[in-house]
Amino acid sequence: NGVTPDTARTIVRTNTTVIGALAVKRGDADALICGLQGRYIKHVRDIKSIIGLDEGATDVSALSMLIMRRGVFFFADTYVTMDPSPDELVEIALQAQDHLKRFNLEAKAALLSYSNFGSRDGGTSEKMRTAYQKLKAAAPDMIVEGEMQGDLALNQMLRERYIPQSKLSGEANLLLFPNLDAANLSMTLIKELNDALSVGPILMGTAKPAHILSPSVTSRGIVNMTAVAVSEAVGADAK
Repeated sequence: NGVTPDTARTIVRTNTTVIGALAVKRGDADALICGLQGRYIKHVRDIKSIIGLDEGATDVSALSMLIMRRGVFFFADTYVTMDPSPDELVEIALQAQDHLKRFNLEAKAALLSYSNFGSRDGGTSEKMRTAYQKLKAAAPDMIVEGEMQGDLALNQMLRERYIPQSKLSGEANLLLFPNLDAANLSMTLIKELNDALSVGPILMGTAKPAHILSPSVTSRGIVNMTAVAVSEAVGADAK
């Protein structure tokens, strides 16, 4: 709003994310990797304004992947949505499920809270309970359980004390959080405590592949995210 042509020309000449996003928009590039400098949310705004949202998406969100000795786990939304609504959590879960398929993994989702299946009232526990009900209605075949604490998501014996006949068996591999604080802190703490290999954040909901890396990313992390972006681009071409 209120951007003059001269200002727009200056932005295009000097903002590398804008340059890359325009290349993707025009079809001169298949995917965008950015984010080593600057604020994450500023890159998000540039990507949304130029590349836009995928068909049916209402916003973008971030999925982070950690590879550890124990296994591979995905966390959402770790970078974008401050306080997702139940409907936004459903959209995030469904987008994440599609990304897990790219890794040949079936999503086993847990909606996380300080409450276990209605054991405590409160804003976020009720939100996660509602998100569970909406997600079950939107995707009846998806393996999802909640709302529950983190240890129940990973420990079947603990979980069976509350719901013996749960559709979720073993460990959840897709962990969905009630807000950005919980998601980002959990992911970064677990990454450091386990010396985990981090892949991401994977930006979901864009019309074409575009990902914003954190300044702390390693060269291996850049290569991994490039592979993810290429896989998305190939998948989109195959449709």
